[in-house]
Amino acid sequence: MFFNLDLSSPLVWSAFGSILLANIVLSGDNAVVIAMAARSLKPEQRQKAIFWGSAAAIVMRILLTVVAISLLALPFLKIIGSALLAYIGIDLLTSQDEGEGEAKEINGMGAAIRTILMADLVMSLDNVLAVAAAAKGNMPLLVIGLLVSIPLIVFGATLLTKVMERFPIIITVGAGLLGFLAGEMLLTDPAVTTYLGVMSPFAVTLAGLVGAAFIVLTGQYLNRRAHAARLQ
Repeated sequence: MFFNLDLSSPLVWSAFGSILLANIVLSGDNAVVIAMAARSLKPEQRQKAIFWGSAAAIVMRILLTVVAISLLALPFLKIIGSALLAYIGIDLLTSQDEGEGEAKEINGMGAAIRTILMADLVMSLDNVLAVAAAAKGNMPLLVIGLLVSIPLIVFGATLLTKVMERFPIIITVGAGLLGFLAGEMLLTDPAVTTYLGVMSPFAVTLAGLVGAAFIVLTGQYLNRRAHAARLQ
């Protein structure tokens, strides 16, 4: 079953549809991060960063899926992931207030792709479990399903970058989303649940809201401080 890909089997197509659906539902936050990371690039660089960042993220997600179950059982991993998401959210918020120097444009695409990969790695820890479950252990089906999902993520990120240009508030909302995910991830780490017990859905949601508020308020504070420093 692990390497069987019988295209005549209704079960295979059913599993394939489940994988696509899971990717559509779970990749929304990834598309937000990709769009935020690529928004400040030149138009000719933006599409390249979105495509290569998305493609590399999918390949990384495939590799992560293989070992996801054992990884998520490790204590403190989600705590580290939560801290990384918080860092990425604050960095994306503060970077929108920076100048557009020539050096930034030259090195911008590489930095954008690194941000995309880091964020996708952290956010995929939970997402890949749903995709792996949908594949029912069929690795070729899993790989094909994830590869097909690339244009879905690319399209979503491309659309979001255009919307962000008209409505910059979406950048703040996206950073808040990362903070929400960070807060949720923190309370579901095995090290936390071992000492405090399994948190209720209300507590996990509340932690997410606190995380979102922390990211947004911290980003706004750092932006105001940087703006004041430039005026001196």
